[in-house]
Amino acid sequence: MPKRLRLTRRFPVALTNDAYRTLHRFATEAGISTDEALTFLFEHFNSVTHHENLTARLRLFKAELDARKA
Repeated sequence: MPKRLRLTRRFPVALTNDAYRTLHRFATEAGISTDEALTFLFEHFNSVTHHENLTARLRLFKAELDARKA
């Protein structure tokens, strides 16, 4: 029997416009809500990310973070 999807946690999330559009596009293409899309991505994080790519992308993101905040 599949586990019931209960969205019990809510937290404020701030996204860039690009991140919001990507999330919304993913959810629309998958036929699910943005809440369900985020739940799916985080519940299956290890299987939908490539560890080496994630590490490299995170390093680049962190290097640019201060400039992006200004």
